[in-house]
This record gives sequence, structure tokens and C-alpha cells, in this order.
Amino acid sequence: MRAEAQDHIDKIGAALALLRRFLDWDRAVRRLDELNAKVEDPTLWDSPKAAQEVMRERQRLDAAIAATRAIETECADTAELIELAEMEGDEAMVDEAVASLATLAARAEEDKIRALLAGEADANDAYIEVHAGAGGTESQDWAEMLQRMYSRWAEKRGFKVELVEYQAGEQAGIKSATMLVKGENAYGYAKTESGVHRLVRISPYDSSARRHTSFSSVWVYPVIDDNIDIEINEGDLKIDTYRASGAGGQHVNTTDSAVRITHIPTGIVVASQNDRSQHKNRATAMGMLKARMYEAELQKREAAASGEYQAKTEIGWGHQIRSYVLQPYQLVKDLRTGVTSTAPGDVLDGALDPFMAAALSQKVTGEKVEVEDID
Repeated sequence: MRAEAQDHIDKIGAALALLRRFLDWDRAVRRLDELNAKVEDPTLWDSPKAAQEVMRERQRLDAAIAATRAIETECADTAELIELAEMEGDEAMVDEAVASLATLAARAEEDKIRALLAGEADANDAYIEVHAGAGGTESQDWAEMLQRMYSRWAEKRGFKVELVEYQAGEQAGIKSATMLVKGENAYGYAKTESGVHRLVRISPYDSSARRHTSFSSVWVYPVIDDNIDIEINEGDLKIDTYRASGAGGQHVNTTDSAVRITHIPTGIVVASQNDRSQHKNRATAMGMLKARMYEAELQKREAAASGEYQAKTEIGWGHQIRSYVLQPYQLVKDLRTGVTSTAPGDVLDGALDPFMAAALSQKVTGEKVEVEDID
């Protein structure tokens, strides 16, 4: 069999193996049988709320199991077709079957990622915060590049992006920005991007054309709805108002409508300046604060489940999750999963799905990869 065909088959097999592991296949099949029996019980709808939960769980499991079986069957049938076509010397049929395997591999990968987005808040909209690290204009310019990268990624997925907070840099770039990304599974996809991102390039701000290293941090947390109750003591809050300004000093307000809230016990700081109404900005900022506190609780649960704890650290050496090198060579490397790209221009234009997929998979497998950083 052609190496290309075998490569597609191996990728399909890896995706399906991870899906089966994530679903706990034997338990999932038994559970689906139990749910099918419950659906046939005429007393199920005596409690509409419980019935709806049963139907939702059944639909999710049935879809995941059916999709996995369909891909397995199609992969086996196509592999058999290739072997038969090769024996008969029908190169056209082989080419067509290999193309089908490539399409099937992409489908298996997409199904795998959808299945992995089953966390408590994965389906929710997301806030993405970007903060420049130390280094002045260099880091502030890098922070703006990251902001654009996530905006482009969201747009390519058909998500809606709103700029909630924006603090321009002194000369260029941004000190910080917060985006609200609206779309199905926005948080589930983006949550693995939290961490420090490192850029290595020839600085456009250095007249000597020296190579500079810059750091910026990204923090992703889910938008929460009214069903999630987060209690906040007003006495624990420090609330500041200030005059908002948009990118490049445009849209300057003449009143102190922007709101910044600091939660003193945790040190969490959120801000909103999207609206000209101070009241609305305060409501938005309170929603963001509740979301940050909820995300912190999710992280604690995940840490407890994995037996690990990874605190948010300073923006600097040794704490980055990904490096982007633009000079003297072109390479982006994820330091958690080892995934790389030799097209940083594409990555900075929003081609983030391979990095997100690998990080999501790693959460299921728990496998640690020894990755050396790049200079």
C-alpha cells in the first residue's frame, strides 16, 4: 500500500483511539444501552427536566459512537479498495481512494476535537485577554500582534469578536486588550492558549537591527450565564473609573465611562470600556470578574483531578507555552506538545487549530512531551 495511504490510515487510527479513550468506549456503549431503555419507558416524561437531561446525554453519546463506528467502517472499506485496485493496477482508483482517506482523516480529526470539547464550560463564549510583558514598545507591539492573531482565528471560525477593553502602548502596540469571542465552543477551543507567548525577531524599532526577544501573556476564561451563581462581596472590590480611548487614540470619551474592578483577595483585575455608559461598563466588568473567578474554580478542579497545580507565573523566561521565531529562521513551536509550524506568518494570521487540537488531546492522554525551546 502507498505510504501516503498508510499515513492517512495511521492518523485516522490515532484519532479514533483517542476518541475511544476519551469516551471510555465500553462504558459509553453500556450507558447508551441504558439510556435507550430509559427512552422507551413511558414514565420518563413524568419529570420533563430529567427527561430532557436523559435525551441530551443519549443524543451526545449516540452521535459520538455512531460517528466513530462510521469512520472505522469507511476506513476499513477504503483500505480494502486500495489493496484491490493496486492488485488490478488501477492507478486512477487508487488515487481516488487515497483522496477519500485524506478527507476521512480530516473528518476524524474534527470529530475528535468536537468530542474533546465536553468540559463544563467548553460550549460557552470566551474572553481573551492579552497583556504585554516587560520590554516597553517591543512587548507592546508583540501583544498587539497576538490580539490580531486571535481575532483572525475567531473570524476564520465564524465567531463574532468584540473589543471590551483596550489600553494603547506609549509608542506602538498595546499594553492590554480584552476581546469577547462569541461562538459555539469558543472557550473550549481557546482555553489552551492561556500562558506566556515568546517572540524572537529583528526589531523594527531598533536602528541597529538587532534581534530582540519579547513576551506577552494570554488569559482565556469563559463567559458564564445566570445559571452559574458566583458570590462576590462588594467590600472585596476596588472600583476605578477612567477615560476610555480606542486604538490609535480614536473614539476618545469626554467622560470617565471606563470601569476597572480589582478583586482584592485574589488580585484579579478586569476592565471594560466598550460602552459609553459607565453603568453598562460596570455591569460588563462585573460579569467578567465572575467569569474569571469561575474559570479559576475550573482550573482548581482540573488540577485536583490531575494531581497537578500550575500557577499563573510572571511574564518572562521559563514560563512560556509557545515560541515564535521570525529571524534568523521561521518557526513556531509549542513547548507543551512539540507541535511546530514553519509558516509563522500563517500562524499569526490565525492558523491555530493544530496547536489547539494537540493541547486538547494532551489533556486527555496526560502525556508529557520533553520539548526544547528554540533560540
